[in-house]
Amino acid sequence: MSSIHQGISTLSGNERRAQLRAKIKKGEMVIAPGVFEMISAKVADRMGFDALYMTGYGTVASYLGLPDAGIATYSDMVNRVAQFASITSTPMICDGDTGYGGLLNVMHTVRGYEMAGACAIQLEDQEFPKKCGHMLGRRVVPAEDMAAKIRVAVQTRNDPNFMIIARTDARTTHGLDEALRRAEMYAKAGADMLFVESPESVEEMERIGRSFDLPLVANMVEGGRTPVLPFEQLKAIGYGLAIFPATAFLAAGAAFESVYSTLKQDRSTTQVKAPLYEFQKFSSLMGFDWVSAFDKTHAANE
Repeated sequence: MSSIHQGISTLSGNERRAQLRAKIKKGEMVIAPGVFEMISAKVADRMGFDALYMTGYGTVASYLGLPDAGIATYSDMVNRVAQFASITSTPMICDGDTGYGGLLNVMHTVRGYEMAGACAIQLEDQEFPKKCGHMLGRRVVPAEDMAAKIRVAVQTRNDPNFMIIARTDARTTHGLDEALRRAEMYAKAGADMLFVESPESVEEMERIGRSFDLPLVANMVEGGRTPVLPFEQLKAIGYGLAIFPATAFLAAGAAFESVYSTLKQDRSTTQVKAPLYEFQKFSSLMGFDWVSAFDKTHAANE
């Protein structure tokens, strides 16, 4: 492909959004691995997933080296959305936190994420500053305030296939009944998908599945508060989208620690046990084949 952005789909943003919505609407449960920086995005993009999930936790950690605790700004995150979308062909679902402020901010965020190439935005009902969804001590805004944000988000999008995912973090502090009440309000406000964060048992997940007709999001965090279930069980419960936001960065962190520990101890990498990507293959993934072809083409014209 004669583009430095090798592998990028010829599909427009609108076509990618229509593709993702069609899969969700058909009831085909979508699996979306978390991507958190450009290498993870490039690797996952080649795997044939129906969607990728831009994890807020991982993106903030890799971009700023800081916790996902309301520190990253709208500008930080929309720039990441644009970069992820520019190097991938797979529809991207993006974490939009609380919308980065009030109703006007939500309008600006939805416009920005859509223009940057996102196919769906996830908005949550936490107070600012927010926290990772599997941490304790999360506080939520009044449900009416969040419902207003969802209405603004729905009214703001230009492409009707740009999906609005409404997340409630009420379960951990206020219990499942309150989380379900809020999710119902957000559905009535126009959300396309509902995300009841951090249920704490299979029974709670099954109750969520029985409560709504809209597609539901399962957040599968290894070591988090929600059981990580097999595909068929999630589908049977009624989930339409399963995101795996942490798997890749947890694996990467373990690999980094293993490799660096060996290097520190041995002062060499001859005994490294972690699997290593083959260097030439990795260079090809990054686009060096295209660079070589470009150089040859232009050298011939000199």
